[in-house]
Order: sequence, then C-alpha cells, then structure tokens
Amino acid sequence: MQKTIVCFGEIMLRLAPFHKERLIQASVLQVIYGGGEANVAASLALLGNKARFVTRLPQNPLGDAAISRLRALGVDTRFIARGGDRIGIYFLEHGASIRPSRVVYDRACSAISQASPEDFDWQQIFSDAFWFHITGITPAIGGKLPEISLQAVKKAKEMGLTVSCDLNYRKKMWTREQAKKTMSELVQYVDLIIANEEDAADVFGIEAETTDVTSGQLDVDHYKSVARQLMEVSKASQVAITLRESISASDNNWSAMLYDGSNFYVSRKYPIHLVDRVGGGDSFGAGLIHGLNKFSDKQQALEFAVAASALKQTIPGDMNLVTEDEVMNIVKGDLSGRVQR
Repeated sequence: MQKTIVCFGEIMLRLAPFHKERLIQASVLQVIYGGGEANVAASLALLGNKARFVTRLPQNPLGDAAISRLRALGVDTRFIARGGDRIGIYFLEHGASIRPSRVVYDRACSAISQASPEDFDWQQIFSDAFWFHITGITPAIGGKLPEISLQAVKKAKEMGLTVSCDLNYRKKMWTREQAKKTMSELVQYVDLIIANEEDAADVFGIEAETTDVTSGQLDVDHYKSVARQLMEVSKASQVAITLRESISASDNNWSAMLYDGSNFYVSRKYPIHLVDRVGGGDSFGAGLIHGLNKFSDKQQALEFAVAASALKQTIPGDMNLVTEDEVMNIVKGDLSGRVQR
C-alpha cells in the first residue's frame, strides 16, 4: 500500500488584479487558493503521490472552498481542523520588467493562527505516513504554531518519518532573531533542508561570499559553503538550495544544487519568461521529495525538481498543475514549447 506524505501549514485566499495591474488601479480581483505547504501537497498529489494536507480553517464557505480545491487535486483533507472566524488572505500585485511583484498580507487572526495543540492528533495523522513536510512560514504565523510545529517534527521523527523543511523566511511575518530562535530548534529534527539564496542568511546568518542576489548572476560554488554550514547547524543529511538569477521581474534564470554530506549536485539552468513565480520554491520542494523517492540517482532527482519548478513558473496561480510525464519531457530536453497534438 502506498504510504502518505503529510504537509502542515496555512492555505490562504489569494486576491490579485488581472493583466499585471497595480492594486491601486484594479476594480476586479482574481480568487485563487494557495500557500506554501498546500502548494507542495497539491503538486505531490498531481505527480502521483498520496498526499495529505493538515491545517485549520473556518467553518464557512471560504474554508469549504479551500478544502474543495485541495480535494479536486487529489489531496487528502480528512485531518483539517475546523474553527475560527476567517481564512488568511494575501493580495498579490504582479510585477513586470523592472517593477517587482509585491505581497500585502491580511492574515491576522486567521483560523490557523488561533490553533491549539489539541487540534492535531499527530499520532493518528502520521499513522500511514512516511514523510512530513513543513516550512518556516508555519511557525512564523505566531500564536501557538511554533510549539505545534515543534511537536509535529518531534512526533514525525519518533514515528520514523523523513522530515523536510523549507526555511522560507518571510520578513513581513517575523524578525530574523525570532526566526533563528525557533528554526534553530526545529531543524534538529529535519532530514532535508530546502532554502533559497537568501533564506540561509536571513534565518541563520549564513551568507554566500561575494554574491549579490540582485545582480542577476549567482556563483554556484559560493553556495557549497552555505550548504555545508546549514548541515552543521542542523541534523539534516541533505541540503537543497534553489538559485534564482533575477534579470528582471519578467525574466529569471532558475537552477538548484543538492548536497548530501559527501557530494554536490548542480542542475541545469533554465531561462524562464515568468508567468507567475509564486509557488516556484514550493514546486521545487514537491519535485525534490517526489524525485528522491522515485529515482535512485540524486542528480536525476534534482533535475526533476528543477524542471518541475521551472514549469510551475509558466502557470498562473500558486500551484504546480503538471504531471510527471510533462516534467520528464522537460528533463529530457524538450524546451521548444511546440504545440502538442
């Protein structure tokens, strides 16, 4: 029987103007549901895995709609707690060319921010699971979530699950000092750390030497030291770092590296004309979890993850709506974009 991958976090209501308008000029907003760990669960389900998403949502039509969206994509929602008055919201203003994308949060007092440890029976939630995924966004929400997140990773390790954590630092949600204090303890129960080129610096003060993330070029060799240091401050046996070279808000180069304590693996680099970069890191995390469990070769697992996340950034919305076959076509080198008939 196929075992389950469990993801824990917040799913939010995303409201965004059409046609790259600014919020100040928009009269119509598009409704989409998404959030770091929910995006991972959805992608894993579409790639053929048994995926479960755990959160807390209000008992109202917006909470129902979020659950319906996850169920439609094949995600198990049985352990979603219901309660509270509101779903978290974020407003997204898409950037273009030299104008960056911007996010405005309206997530205070959301249902999950008021969660208590009693809302989640981790023994039951993990009963048929082999993998647990969380991100640094979840404890950053505040309330009792730092405590709940720590309980979850401890129970996952106690029950023999592999634990992955995307550091996902959000400066609008907590300070670097708060992040370091909480995440330093949490990563002692993590097997796979996922980060981008800035997370290690923001959370642990670990920086790549002579690298400027705003320059449009990154030196991969400098991130080998970052990966080593992330392994040293944690109990992780593997560290993955996504490498985004931001040429503009419309065009990026996208690649990644993986370190297993002995070897460094570096992926091919994809030039991407962005449709929607939100969820790019989440789709990488899902692709890597899938790849590490599908392929015996770590280079192949990494290439799958990078191809999957490159594809995501051509798709509107938070979630990576692609199949394994579509990703494998990219891995095999079909970047033509020709019509498939």
